[in-house]
Amino acid sequence: MLDFTWKLFVQTGNVDTYLLFKELEKENQEIPESQDSELTEIDFPIL
Repeated sequence: MLDFTWKLFVQTGNVDTYLLFKELEKENQEIPESQDSELTEIDFPIL
């Protein structure tokens, strides 16, 4: 999805498309971090 959004922005120069790209990019970066913390909690539960 990021690749498509970026290519669309490059072709159109639409600012809204760029903002959508940045929002998707931010969400994509947040997901792995939350998964890492969940795995850490599973391995080392807080007592």
